[in-house]
Amino acid sequence: MRERHEHKRMHGRREHLEQRSKDSEDGIRDLSDQHHKKAQTFRRGRAITFLDKLYVNRATLQRQLQESTFDSIKDVLRGELKATETIIEEFIHVFQLHEVGSEDNKSNNA
Repeated sequence: MRERHEHKRMHGRREHLEQRSKDSEDGIRDLSDQHHKKAQTFRRGRAITFLDKLYVNRATLQRQLQESTFDSIKDVLRGELKATETIIEEFIHVFQLHEVGSEDNKSNNA
């Protein structure tokens, strides 16, 4: 008798879970999409922050090239500057940050 009662209780719970999953299937997809968008926005924010750091490094190298105290290592600075600019271009392309890159270039060139 007890076994039948436990079976009935489990059966009812299973039905409840199945109905609940059917009812909320769309809701779960919506939450998953929202989570994906939040994660994507977070990653994009971190990529933009790193791009800003690259722009600061580039500006520092450009400033050092103008100072006479760095005359002895100007070739090294030019190489680092060229490498940094290449990294910036690739980073913008890979992470599809074209609008951010163009805005920063305009402000750096002004």
